[in-house]
Amino acid sequence: MSAASFDLIIIGGGSGGLAGAFRAAAHGARVALLEPGALGGTCVNVGCVPKKAMWLAAELAHKSALARQLGFDLPEHPALDWIEFIADRQRYIENIHASYRRRLDAAGIALLPQRGRLAAADTVECADGVRLRAPRILLATGGHTVRPAIPGAGHGIDSNGFFALCAAPERVAIVGAGYVAVELAGVLQALGSRVELFVRGQRLLESFDGELVAQLAEDYRQQGIHAHFGHALAAVERDGDGRVRLRDAAGVLTEPFDTLIFATGRRPNGDHLGLDEAGVARDARGFVVVDAQQRTSVPGIHAVGDLTPQLPLTPVAIATARRLMDRLFGGQPEAKVDLADVATVVFSHPPIGKVGLGEAEARARFGDEVHVHTTNFRPMLHALADSPQRSLFKLVCVGEERRVVGIHLLGEGADEMLQGFAVALKRGITLQDLHDTVAIHPTSAEEVVLMR
Repeated sequence: MSAASFDLIIIGGGSGGLAGAFRAAAHGARVALLEPGALGGTCVNVGCVPKKAMWLAAELAHKSALARQLGFDLPEHPALDWIEFIADRQRYIENIHASYRRRLDAAGIALLPQRGRLAAADTVECADGVRLRAPRILLATGGHTVRPAIPGAGHGIDSNGFFALCAAPERVAIVGAGYVAVELAGVLQALGSRVELFVRGQRLLESFDGELVAQLAEDYRQQGIHAHFGHALAAVERDGDGRVRLRDAAGVLTEPFDTLIFATGRRPNGDHLGLDEAGVARDARGFVVVDAQQRTSVPGIHAVGDLTPQLPLTPVAIATARRLMDRLFGGQPEAKVDLADVATVVFSHPPIGKVGLGEAEARARFGDEVHVHTTNFRPMLHALADSPQRSLFKLVCVGEERRVVGIHLLGEGADEMLQGFAVALKRGITLQDLHDTVAIHPTSAEEVVLMR
C-alpha cells in the first residue's frame, strides 16, 4: 500500500507542534499532524494554562485577605468552591481545544488522532499501520513527569495529579525546589492547605538569583510555608489512616500528610518514536540533539520543545517551530531563534522573573566590570495593609557605560512588567537609559528606572 504524501509531518500536537503546523500551512505546505491526546500538550492541559488559572485563584485569596485588612467586610477565610472553579477552568481549556480544531480545519491541516513513529528518514508509521511520507518531519512530543526511584513513590502524585484535586488537602508535602514545586506550594497555601517543601539542596530555584530567591523564601515563610532544606528523601510510607510520611536517609520520619506531590523534574517523550532505528542522535539524558536551526543528526528530521535540551519553555518551543517553518517553507534560509537573554517567570506568590545574566554569571564572565544595583521595598498595597511581603529588584550592569546585562524582579506585577524590560535589555540599554526614562508613579515598575 502506497504512503500518503505531505510536505511536512509533525509528531506531537503540543504548543511547538501546533505552532509549526500553522506556520508551515500559512506558507502553503501540505501538513499532517499526529496527536493521540488532547491538543495543546502539557502546557494547555496539565501545565502553564491550568496552573495560571489556579495561580489567579490564589491571588484572589491573597487579595481578599489584604482587603479585610483595609476595611472590606469579608469572611476571614473565604472558601473556594473547587468544583465550580475546575468547571470554569476546564471550560476555558475546552475553548482552546475548539479554537485549535477550527484553525486546523481552516488551514487544511490533516489531524490524525494517533501515535506515530519513524519508519525512515522520510516516513512515519501510524499506530494503525498507515504510513505517511514527507521530505520534512518535525518531532514535537514534549516530556513527562518523573518520580524518584525510592520505595513508596507510588503513594505520591505528580503535577498532573495536582490538577485532578477537587479540594485543598489539609496538609501537603511537596518534594522539589524548581518551578513546579514553588508554584504549587504558593497556590495550595493560599487556597487553604498547610504546605511544607522538602528540598534536597540548600535553596529554591537554582537557576534564579540567590538574593531574590532568599527573599522569596522569606515571603513564603511569612505566609506559613515551611521549607526543609538538605532533606535526603529515602522512602515514603502510608499509615493506617491513609496519610503519608516521608523517611529521610537517616531514618527520620515526618509528621503525616494528606497529600504528597512530587515535583522532581521531567524527561523527554522519545522512547517510542523509533529514534534509534532512524539514527536520530540523543544525549545521555535522552534528549534529541539539535543544532541552532532545530536540525537533528538525520537530514530532513527536526525537533523542537521539551524533546530537545533547549530551554523547556512553551514560548521557546513556539518560537523555534515558527522560525523553522519560515526557513523550510517561507524563503528565509537564515531563520532561527536567538536563545540568548530569554525572559522567564516563576508564578510564585509573589512572582519572580529574570532576563539576562545573574550576578554570579556576570562576575564569572566580566569580573570587576560588573556593577549591581538593588532595591528592596514593600509594594503600596502591602504597605497600606501592613503586610510583611517585600519586593526585591536587581539590575546587573557591565562596564563603564553600565550596559544592563541582567534584570531580576521579585514582587507583585513582576510577571507583567518583565516583558517590556526584556525588550529593552535585548536592545542593549544602559543604566543611564533607564535613568533618562521618566517614572510612572506610584508603581512598582518605577523602581527599575529609579535604581541607583
